[in-house]
Amino acid sequence: MGGAMLRRWIAAGLDPASVTVVTRSGASAPAGVRSLTAIPADERPATLMLAVKPQQLDIVAPMLAGLRPTMLVSILAGVEVAALARRIPADAIVRAMPNLPVAIGHGVTALYTDTSNAAVRDAAYALAAALGHAEWVADESAFDAVTALAGCGPGFVFRFADALAEAGAALGLSAEQAQRLALATLAGSAAMAVAADDSPATLADRVASPGGSTREGLNVLDSDQALIRLMTATLAASARRNAEMASAARG
Repeated sequence: MGGAMLRRWIAAGLDPASVTVVTRSGASAPAGVRSLTAIPADERPATLMLAVKPQQLDIVAPMLAGLRPTMLVSILAGVEVAALARRIPADAIVRAMPNLPVAIGHGVTALYTDTSNAAVRDAAYALAAALGHAEWVADESAFDAVTALAGCGPGFVFRFADALAEAGAALGLSAEQAQRLALATLAGSAAMAVAADDSPATLADRVASPGGSTREGLNVLDSDQALIRLMTATLAASARRNAEMASAARG
């Protein structure tokens, strides 16, 4: 995810020479980016982005503790600002939760910080806005839900697209054609929903004529709120896992 974000920032105009990437391998950085296997001892970055697995936090934190950046941006799921502050001192800490479409500039990035420093907030928002839709979360306790919805959401949408294609194939279409039709339908419907003034629920009812084939299909999804109950359980499972990771990071 960190690499996807960096490539998008560079595509949006960020100077690669202003970036240093530190990884265990020292490889795979975009062209023009300095790539190292260790943090230079004599440098203090203005912005430090933490993009490792949450389980690796206690491995990398000791290497970062002396840097004290102006802004620490963390994309670690489930790791709260207080847990980060105990391990990596910084003037300000911003939690960011991007999702996979940031790679193509159509992502969603949720942001949270406890600082009131306008310069920090503006800088964090500018970074996120270059990746697509950016939105501040006022209460950190809501971050698990935001992560479940927007951070994990692409995985659920991909699964829905696959299920739609599988259902089409079950009706006799070839698997390849069903997948093409499902993806194109999903893309067009999503674009229409984003541009519309009405809610997705209203749009669904609008395309479903009484007694028609769309209404018959919606009756299955709407019966006993089957789809809503399924998605509620899905997001709840993801949110619980985020909370578990937050608890582990608190120590």
